[in-house]
Amino acid sequence: MSSAAEQQAVPEHAPGRTAPPVWPGTPTPLGARCRTGPDGTRGTNFALWAGGAEAVELCLFAPDGTETRLPLTELTHEIWHGFVPGVGPGQRYGYRVHGRWDPWTGARWNPAKLLLDPYARAVDGEFALPPEVYGHVRDWPQQHVADTVRDERDSAPHVPKGVVVRDDDDWSDDRRPKTPWQDSVIYEAHVKGFTARHPGIPEHLRGTYAGLAHPAAVDHLVRLGVTAVELLPVHQFAHEDHLLRRGLTNYWGYNSIGYFAPHAGYSSSGTTGQQVGEFKRMVRALHAAGIEVILDVVYNHTAEAGELGPTLSLKGIDNRGYYRLQSDARRYADYTGCGNTLHVVQPQVLRLITDSLRYWVTEMGVDGFRFDLAAALARSMHDVDMLSPFLAVIAQDPVLRRVKLIAEPWDVGNGGYQVGSFPPLWTEWNDRYRDAVRDFWRGALPDVRDLGYRLSGSSDLYAWGGRRPYASVNFVTAHDGFTLRDLVTYERKHNEANGEGNRDGTHDNRSWNCGAEGETDDPEIGALRLRQLRNLLTTLLLSTGVPMLVAGDEMGRTQGGNNNAYCQDNETSWLDWTLPEDPGRAQLLALTRRLLALRHRHPVLRRRAFFSGRPQGADGLRDLAWFGPDGTEMTEGDWYAPSATLALYLSGRDIPGRDERGEQVLDDSFLAVLHAGPDPLDFRLPGPPWAQTYARVLDTALDDQTAPPDTLHPGGSVLEVAARSVVLLRVAE
Repeated sequence: MSSAAEQQAVPEHAPGRTAPPVWPGTPTPLGARCRTGPDGTRGTNFALWAGGAEAVELCLFAPDGTETRLPLTELTHEIWHGFVPGVGPGQRYGYRVHGRWDPWTGARWNPAKLLLDPYARAVDGEFALPPEVYGHVRDWPQQHVADTVRDERDSAPHVPKGVVVRDDDDWSDDRRPKTPWQDSVIYEAHVKGFTARHPGIPEHLRGTYAGLAHPAAVDHLVRLGVTAVELLPVHQFAHEDHLLRRGLTNYWGYNSIGYFAPHAGYSSSGTTGQQVGEFKRMVRALHAAGIEVILDVVYNHTAEAGELGPTLSLKGIDNRGYYRLQSDARRYADYTGCGNTLHVVQPQVLRLITDSLRYWVTEMGVDGFRFDLAAALARSMHDVDMLSPFLAVIAQDPVLRRVKLIAEPWDVGNGGYQVGSFPPLWTEWNDRYRDAVRDFWRGALPDVRDLGYRLSGSSDLYAWGGRRPYASVNFVTAHDGFTLRDLVTYERKHNEANGEGNRDGTHDNRSWNCGAEGETDDPEIGALRLRQLRNLLTTLLLSTGVPMLVAGDEMGRTQGGNNNAYCQDNETSWLDWTLPEDPGRAQLLALTRRLLALRHRHPVLRRRAFFSGRPQGADGLRDLAWFGPDGTEMTEGDWYAPSATLALYLSGRDIPGRDERGEQVLDDSFLAVLHAGPDPLDFRLPGPPWAQTYARVLDTALDDQTAPPDTLHPGGSVLEVAARSVVLLRVAE
């Protein structure tokens, strides 16, 4: 659908004077869908699951805000439905749901509150949080019982509305990249933060889906060499009251309220349905460049918070049916730290989530999902259960089992840490990789056992049930925490701008400031920090598994030491595209591109199977071997001894699997020497059968990484490795 057509989408019926008829319609699909009714009449079918409700009113809103209430009298399997002739794309709507007010049993129906359709595919308007949008009397003098007193004020003037959306999109010209997991490189980015300051994007498109689709944005991703963007939440979200009172907003967006609607704040073309088409065009533009789109999704909780939170949607439709409640049903079970937890064991909640996921794949074109606090979704009644209904449904779904599925494998409840436990089909954010790499380069690892596992694909976590090395999404930084630059610049968080007395954000940064807290003019510290950045990036991109970069780390982006910038919708979080004007940052960007190109060229760096570590031929050569500084293979005792050096040999002749033509995969062999010690190291290069001669490919001790050093080193010779550096060598013969 063209942008012009979207902008012309207006209600075919203007309510407010004569109420249109409501025909029975159908209970499926849920949500609002334009249809042809009896006798060829065009209109919209509305369907809402509201178990336990006594009555449901569909509320249509004219452009001037006039409301028309239409009772839905048809009820099929707890779904209230009706077909309204003459209503078409652009129509704004909501629901009022009638029922008991009995918070002591979890019943919180309040028809004074206009509710957003959980299946709304577009949302028009901003979520403010005045007292009228709360189902209870928020300013009740006795706050400990305030949630039990029903508020009778009308919330309709203060809440956004759902929008009826066209269904005539054609994806025949779209070609999904379908990048294999082992070839994937993920780039975590924020739609607004990535584009808000980009000088090559027209100003009116910055901060929007159209901005991310602009050639200037796409060109950076292509030249960098990533294969997928993982977008911070783009489901419609709301801002928390405590942020609004401080003049801040939820920038990251982990506060969803509309699981089918692209967040309207990122639309440049309008919010009465235009945001849907703009999002689709963004996906097409990225696909055309060979880049997949992965969404960070928040199905574990909603923006309605706990018993003292607002009534925006699910809480007023069927509080007991959608949320996990405690034995005292006034209170919410909170495994997320956000006030509530969706009750995924309930069939209607599971349907909501899986319908949403399928919609984003089949109708919006996305290629995968990263599930925030995925352990909360895997809970059965209380405990995390890898045979839970959610995981079982995903495993057998013909659409969802074919897309990329990434778990954040923890939540904040008891037993919530589940790294390495998710079943096949799933990959996981591997925070043990993050911690080991950070600790090694800051000199805090007691030995190198853990680092060895992390560099080689984390077989101790994932070599079961048919899982592969790409089950590990390797990362050193993520949106949550220090940027890569701040990791080598700050040892303490500096979150004062968040207005929470610097209490928010983790204390466990595992960072090292290289000798001074914060920015400094000391040239030695500056040079060391750049070297540490090169070390961290090189380690990440040479490791077996799926690497994830955070937008801006390739240019040394800083947040001024803020390790929880979730509420900083400003230059703290937005990418500074002038950074490459600094020679050191430009060299860092060039190194990242070169490393990704190297990874793309060499399948030995993108293995589909774990290493065996056993001799593969008569010469005793192993597919993976570990060496100490003396050039001999490490013994069992070496793994338990303190060390600041680890070298690994990757054999290119022993790559399991075959290419698309059934031929054996052969590649160069490499030796990587990682040295985190403060002094230079004499490292003896392993001789035959490992290599006669090595060619130095990369050395992070050098500032300029635009071209490989033209040096050859005989096997058995001594190579001087600079303090705190990585040297990568290719077996020349």
